[in-house]
Formats: sequence, C-alpha cells, structure tokens
Amino acid sequence: MSVPAGLKNAAVLCILRSSAGFLLIRRSKEPHLGKYIPIGGKVGPFETPRAAAIREVKEETGISVQDVRLRGILTETSPTDFNWINYIYTADIPAVTLTKYREGKLEWVKREQLDRIPAPTTDQFIYDYVSKSQFFIFDAVYDENVELIRLVDELSGKTLFSKDQG
Repeated sequence: MSVPAGLKNAAVLCILRSSAGFLLIRRSKEPHLGKYIPIGGKVGPFETPRAAAIREVKEETGISVQDVRLRGILTETSPTDFNWINYIYTADIPAVTLTKYREGKLEWVKREQLDRIPAPTTDQFIYDYVSKSQFFIFDAVYDENVELIRLVDELSGKTLFSKDQG
C-alpha cells in the first residue's frame, strides 16, 4: 500500500533554552541546508509527540529532559513531499558542552542573534511567540520550491507573512 502524495508527516521541534541561549542545529543537509533549526524529528509509530520530543533531544544532543512544554503547532503544506504537522516544545536545560551531530553542528545562539542567523522564516515567528509565552497554531503554505508563500496565525486569523508583501 503506497502512501498518498501530500500526506502530512508528524514531527516535533524542541527549543532548548539555557543561560547560554538557544541550542540549535546548523543543518549540513537538506531540508534547510546551512540554516539554524531547533532539535527535532519525526514522531515514531505508536509514539506521542511529547515522547518524541524527549527522545529526539536525547538522540540529537545526549541531554535527558523530562519537562518539555507544548508551545504550539506548525502545519506546513506544499505541492512537494514537504508536508508536516510539527508540535513545538520548549525545555530549559543547563548550558552544556556541545557535541557533534550527524545532521549538522550544535551551536548556542543568543536570543538577540535569532533574527540575524539564517533560519526558516517560520522559525522567527515561533521564537517570537515562545518568548512571549503565547500559544500558537500556525499554517504555513509553500510553493513548489518549498519557499514560504504565506504564514497565518490560525488562532487570530492574522496573516503573519505573505510573499506578496515582500
């Protein structure tokens, strides 16, 4: 049985925070090559999003966390295979020595640097809402090149980003 094209994949992102800033991965492969993203990955079979966030943090950083908090949901839709439902969590951790990771380099990024680093456009809005402790449900629509066309805050109905605005 083949999976229908465009079917959403379930994933988690966990924004790790400490006095050193945010622990992010600078991706060394697609998607998001060269961009900084939070720790994350796919939700496994029979796994809850919360359990997936805890597992992904351990696998990608070696750090054991138990207290992860759901901050929002990002749905991503494109006419390609890039179709996701992302559960966004945060966890506060001590500043740790970084380890090498197979999908990129782990780096501490200060809060004030977040808007100056290469990152997916959606992530800037996520960091903003998380910093204000504001729960969100975002709907992101991409074109065939997986470039963001529109980002809508589903709770308020406000369009946060539109390619036409640029």
